[in-house]
Amino acid sequence: MDRALLPALPRLCALCAALLALFPCGAHGNWMWLGVASLGAPEKLGCADSPLNSRQKELCRRKPYLLPSIREGARLGIQECRSQFRHERWNCAAGPGAALRPGSLFGYELSSGTKETAFIYAVMAAGLVHSVTRSCSAGNMTECSCDTTLQNGGSTSEGWHWGGCSDDVQYGMWFSRKFLDLPIKNTTEKDSKVLLAVNLHNNEAGRQAVAKLMSVDCRCHGVSGSCAVKTCWKTMSSFEKIGHLLKDKYENSIQISDKIKRKMRRKEKDQRKIPIRKDDLLYINKSPNYCVEDKKLGIPGTQGRECNRTSEGADGCNLLCCGRGYNTHVVRHVERCECKFIWCCYVRCRRCESMTDVHTCK
Repeated sequence: MDRALLPALPRLCALCAALLALFPCGAHGNWMWLGVASLGAPEKLGCADSPLNSRQKELCRRKPYLLPSIREGARLGIQECRSQFRHERWNCAAGPGAALRPGSLFGYELSSGTKETAFIYAVMAAGLVHSVTRSCSAGNMTECSCDTTLQNGGSTSEGWHWGGCSDDVQYGMWFSRKFLDLPIKNTTEKDSKVLLAVNLHNNEAGRQAVAKLMSVDCRCHGVSGSCAVKTCWKTMSSFEKIGHLLKDKYENSIQISDKIKRKMRRKEKDQRKIPIRKDDLLYINKSPNYCVEDKKLGIPGTQGRECNRTSEGADGCNLLCCGRGYNTHVVRHVERCECKFIWCCYVRCRRCESMTDVHTCK
């Protein structure tokens, strides 16, 4: 090797790690698509240049107008995952060593078969449904628009009828299945059949959450707002509400056996007669405690995380710091306050200072 290149090696290694993060190989390559939202892909990136696997690129080439929705779906899922877990030991973020692993945006969790894996698959599938359906309703695509199955229906006797633009969630679910499920079903690698089946199930559970939270909105018509007749349409809930439902499913997720006979079954033998529903989240392996950094697995640990000294919940210093204790330091805040409008024409404010105790895990 040319000695002149030696000083540049650290930067070259960092660049290689970043490229691996964007373009992983193998069975988890279907998660390459997250790169279109989270790793700085330009807005006008085409299908051929996007971080997608071969099957996803083919679908993208046939439906290039969906690329902005794919980007938005990835952004929605990542953002909601981090929002739902922001106060917990696992906060939906990978540690520094994860850059050396496929699917490194989430690191270890993508292939671990844990409750966290279940939530990631569900929320990302739901995000794609939500963004594609929104795009259809907004009239951004010729292939889909509003839900036409509800037209001319309703209840005349009750004084309402379907109208407006109902969200066509069935199209969004169809596209999410084509884009996310087919790469899993057609993988040729020697991944666990149980893990693949669980990932597919959790994808569908995310989509079911979007469908389950569909609501009916109505608008009144009549003289002086009498509401003699109402026009109603179906609309999706906010993605935050969908995230809360999936977080609840995560808290009540079901551990299944790591062996499939005819179908997946619960690990606990005394519970095997209880059916597994389509909207349940499933996992195979128990989660690590996420307390200590593990660079190999991409677990960042909780050292340095801000905690709430008075909380008894997951964000409390006792739980978040895993019994290691915490450091306290004072943060000084300076802001404008007691602002008054002075005629004419400017605003005069005082400069206020406050001191706040901040606690971080040891």
